[in-house]
Amino acid sequence: MRNTLAIARRELGGYFATPVAWVFLVIFLALQGVLTFNLGRFFDRGQADLMPFFQFIPWVFLLLVPAITMRLWADERRLGTIEMLLTLPITRTQAVLGKFLAAWAFCAIALLLTFPFVITVNALGRPDNGVIASGYLGCLLVAGAFLSVGAALSAATKNQVIAFVLAVAVCFLFAASAYPMVTDFLSQNLPALGAVARRLSVVSRFESFTRGIIEARDLVYFASFIGFWLFVNTLVVAHRSAA
Repeated sequence: MRNTLAIARRELGGYFATPVAWVFLVIFLALQGVLTFNLGRFFDRGQADLMPFFQFIPWVFLLLVPAITMRLWADERRLGTIEMLLTLPITRTQAVLGKFLAAWAFCAIALLLTFPFVITVNALGRPDNGVIASGYLGCLLVAGAFLSVGAALSAATKNQVIAFVLAVAVCFLFAASAYPMVTDFLSQNLPALGAVARRLSVVSRFESFTRGIIEARDLVYFASFIGFWLFVNTLVVAHRSAA
């Protein structure tokens, strides 16, 4: 565990050593502000809650999380530093977990910086802060799910742009798979696949959290989802380092 945390600290420090982290945070906060208060008609709804914020955040993560993960492994392979990393007295699993935890911590920091939204809601009314806390937990889990996908795909290529595009495409499949247009099409043409798509949808699982419902099956889903993609990430790194 000590080695994993050491890698995580190294990676997290690397984010803030360049302007990339600050640019990401500014874009994230600006997008969420515009989407929540303008497109989400926050002040016109007459309700003291953060539903507009939660409604848009999976789609903001869909675009911004791959921007975080695209350099995790692709940059290491492009610069040739992955060999040096893997020669350290750490296992591949520890390296994969360390990089993932650093990216997840960075997303957690981004979410923490949205605290003015919570303050605004409490100043305007009496919201259910338990529901808000549950929604934020769901946001963190969605970020973790997308990060695990992006990290695995970043390990498969040296090109950051390719890693970004692949991550967006795969994450979009898991985000949009529960929408009526998709499920209706699959139900009519591939009924079995339609049922699977609904069960695998990240957004449909997230919606329970935004209603203040934290169920064990949803927690197991996210844990299994993240664990599977981290396992894939480890296999890809092992294969690439052996090639």
